[in-house]
Amino acid sequence: MKELCQEVRGELKAIFGPRVTFDETERRLYSHDVGVLPALIQPLVGDATAGGIVQPENEGELLKLVRLAGQKAIRLVPRGKATSGYGGVLPLKGAVVVDFSRMDRILAVDAGAQTVTVEAGVIWKHLETFLGEHDLALRSYPTSFPGSTVGGWLAQGGAGIGSYCYGWFSENVVSARVVLPNGLVKEFTGDDLELISDAEGITGFITQVTLQVRKRDPEAVAAASFPEASALARALEAVYQEKLPLWSVSFINPKMAELKNQLPPRTHHGQPVHQRPRLPATYIALFAYPGTQRAAIEDRLRDIIVGQDGQVLPEELASHEWEERFSPMKVKRLGPSLVPAEVVVPLDKLDAVLKEMEAGIRQPLVMEGMVVRGREVVILGFVPHDERSFGFNLAYGLSLSVLKIAKGHGGRAYSTGLYLTQEAGSVLGNGRATRIREFKRQVDPQGLLNPGKVLDGNLVTSFMGLAAALEPVVRALGNLPQVSLGERQKSIKGYPAEVSWYAQACAQCGYCVDECTLYQGRGWESASPRGKWFFLNEVLKGKAKFDQKMVDTFLLCTTCEKCDLNCQLDLPIEPSWGVMRGELVQRRGHLTFPPFEIMAASLQKEHNIWANFRKDRARWTPGELAPKLKEKAEVAYFAGCTASYVEHDIAQAAAALLDRAGVEFTTLGSDESCCGIPMLVAGKWDIWEENMRRNIENMKARGVKTVVTSCPACWLVWHTYYPQWAKKLGIDYPFQAKNYTEVLAEKIADGSLRFEQPIPAKVTFHDSCHLGRAGQIYDAPRQVIQAVPGVELVEMAHNREEARCCGSVLTRIGEPYPTSDTLGGMRIREAEATGAEMTLALCPCCQFQLRVSAKQVGSSMPVKDLAAFVAQSLGIKIPDPTPYALKMWGVFDRMIDLMRVEQMAALMNELMPEMMAAMPAYMKAMLAVVRRLPGPLRDAMLAMMKPMFPVLFPLLMPGMMPKVMPDMLKAVEKRVPMPDFMKQQMPDLMPKVMASLMPKMLPKIVPLVTPAMIAHIKSG
Repeated sequence: MKELCQEVRGELKAIFGPRVTFDETERRLYSHDVGVLPALIQPLVGDATAGGIVQPENEGELLKLVRLAGQKAIRLVPRGKATSGYGGVLPLKGAVVVDFSRMDRILAVDAGAQTVTVEAGVIWKHLETFLGEHDLALRSYPTSFPGSTVGGWLAQGGAGIGSYCYGWFSENVVSARVVLPNGLVKEFTGDDLELISDAEGITGFITQVTLQVRKRDPEAVAAASFPEASALARALEAVYQEKLPLWSVSFINPKMAELKNQLPPRTHHGQPVHQRPRLPATYIALFAYPGTQRAAIEDRLRDIIVGQDGQVLPEELASHEWEERFSPMKVKRLGPSLVPAEVVVPLDKLDAVLKEMEAGIRQPLVMEGMVVRGREVVILGFVPHDERSFGFNLAYGLSLSVLKIAKGHGGRAYSTGLYLTQEAGSVLGNGRATRIREFKRQVDPQGLLNPGKVLDGNLVTSFMGLAAALEPVVRALGNLPQVSLGERQKSIKGYPAEVSWYAQACAQCGYCVDECTLYQGRGWESASPRGKWFFLNEVLKGKAKFDQKMVDTFLLCTTCEKCDLNCQLDLPIEPSWGVMRGELVQRRGHLTFPPFEIMAASLQKEHNIWANFRKDRARWTPGELAPKLKEKAEVAYFAGCTASYVEHDIAQAAAALLDRAGVEFTTLGSDESCCGIPMLVAGKWDIWEENMRRNIENMKARGVKTVVTSCPACWLVWHTYYPQWAKKLGIDYPFQAKNYTEVLAEKIADGSLRFEQPIPAKVTFHDSCHLGRAGQIYDAPRQVIQAVPGVELVEMAHNREEARCCGSVLTRIGEPYPTSDTLGGMRIREAEATGAEMTLALCPCCQFQLRVSAKQVGSSMPVKDLAAFVAQSLGIKIPDPTPYALKMWGVFDRMIDLMRVEQMAALMNELMPEMMAAMPAYMKAMLAVVRRLPGPLRDAMLAMMKPMFPVLFPLLMPGMMPKVMPDMLKAVEKRVPMPDFMKQQMPDLMPKVMASLMPKMLPKIVPLVTPAMIAHIKSG
């Protein structure tokens, strides 16, 4: 990989601060798009790994960047969301990638003129949501709507949903503001827009776009089936001739319909959530039109469909296909690779084009067509294949066959990018191509912006030109290798089979990126599911290896499950990361987050994660409730660790409410163990299993049939994870699980529970990920809140299924600053925006995180437990645990900080005399000899020994640690202000923690302590 010199790196850091990276893994992740070149062609591309990535936040930073680039001859490549597959974002020759993800503000909307001005990095889905609040809607958008950007589509060029009515996207742009490579800023309007549209950033970086929008009018949709291409073509022609006021017209071919029928259903925690309707293996057209004009269009459209040998499909199938309009790459799950073949053809030649493609391409060719105003059709075609096979190299040539067929009927390529620069004249128009070329010479004489794209020839261009000349041979070879389609899961390099397949099948569409909680906190591609899948695929190919940083990145996933909702392939992403936790930590021996080792030691000794005593677990129980608790009962309340030891209000209020609702229940008392989820997400599955078995047996001993929890994580464990593991391990599992709000909502509905005292308060509610997206429990908590007289519930902008994760617990433990604070702060600010007086939550970890985050961001908004809040309406007063919770977080915050490599090294440096004294006698004798040598010889000997320290320390440390431990405990107490119960346990816990940590941390610690060790040897 081409490296930027230190001087240039320093200047980029001066401009972008933490928003620039030269990390090798990150550079790889920003050096690809959705396409995959065959192995035989990849060498022709040359060096396509970024020299660095920068993330400008405003136009001023971008100006500084291009001026620096001009001075230092730095190549720059713009990157929206990389949702195209033509190589237009590949950073050739070590170019710096300019990631526009932080320039995503909506600047102005003019409802009267029906225009909106946005920064280039705005995602279409987010823009449509914003416009809906102003009773407006987009005129058109790409099928990559959930993940692509406005600036990216203008730079790439194209047509999509809505183009039947509104044409190519560039026709809907009023103006664009552009930073030119000569360091100037220019606003392009009218005919000048053709200098930047489809130019993929070679003439300048788009910073702002003003586009036309429309009055919001929800669409009506109809679907039709046509047995042959000729019938489809006649129907589309008839629709055009009839001048029906349709908004969008699209279609898929029979092979696409056939493969869609083979796709596995979307699952949720391993269970199918819905069966997709079976499609007829025909051409299926989708017609969308304004809902207000349904009556005027519906009958006329039906007559056209039937009159051209078509059949109107059921409304539910039409609705399903409309919902699937953003999933054109869904069939990649069966591939796991796709050969792209995208062209534009005249509408009146569609029949001939489709027939020739069917006859000439014997590989499975799936197609989606978009009809564009001006009597053109965009055909987005794919050949499903397997990039791991040699046949993929041959099948890739079929994209040229599709292009030749299109050109033979007056068509053209859809785009240029890196691979089809020889088609620039037909894609852009010869006159326009000439104009763009001349403009680039004027503003970018050094050729620094996105080199090798659109107009520039390259080795790939030459190869494609040669292959096009030999197209008949290429087609014959491409039709030869057949590949069986369907999921073929097998382990690769020892990684789990299903995860290996998903890594290869991932479409890299980026729909998951901006929705990912960890990405929102970190802001780098490696944090996103797309980045993790790409990295894992590189590992499977032998091109990358897991280091601790990437292990941590997998472990940091907050398990919010937002990615699962947004994946167009319906990959079970979060469950796959769950599998990888055990794979990386349990099987492959990587380090988990060090604080989890303290939790593990505490859990094994005292059955909780707070380093508290088991005997005190039930002290949360209110005195008036204790006599009512049954020794055995069919219902058990499971409090969980945090409610038992830190946030007592949760357990006290939930139990009191269950009692007032007439529920007879028991608890496990001091026999209750942590639910174990911290060990599950830490990858310490042996401790998880041991703990699970203990809890199950204790519940059985009390005759329990229903476990009621207040903690959503505990609910998820008892409802989902325990039964899954019990089945796998052959353990009898006779329980069902409920959240206490479900029980209360039932009692409210049947009149068993009534809240009498009004609470005049305006509140908002935070949906927990583990109860919401994981459990689909949204209504019960709201029903409980709304049952209290006087309460006004206002929703946050993101609620229910779309609710933002608070960022706890994993980022709070693994990366508190700035990631966890950023995520928690985002949720607090969103709560404040509702105008509510307080935020209600029912998850102990969410409450903990939101309280800490509120303090960190300077917010005064209180976070209240839902049960404790509504209990007031029954006259139940429960103390606010916030001060104690923050105090306890302060302890763990210090402990987390202590467990960092740098702090552990500082601790060991402080204990260097004691550590040296604890060395074996033979080592002390040898070092004494070295110390007495003459200065130059002594230094030479120490220099020779220095490389041995990383090997020696792990060997010596087990014997040294017991001798050093008393002094280490004193040093730890100086750094961490522990409560008495924790101090009492440290002599038991810390040796176990050090025994687990040291073998894995020492390789990083030793270089940091070596200078102090050498100084100590010299001084004696």
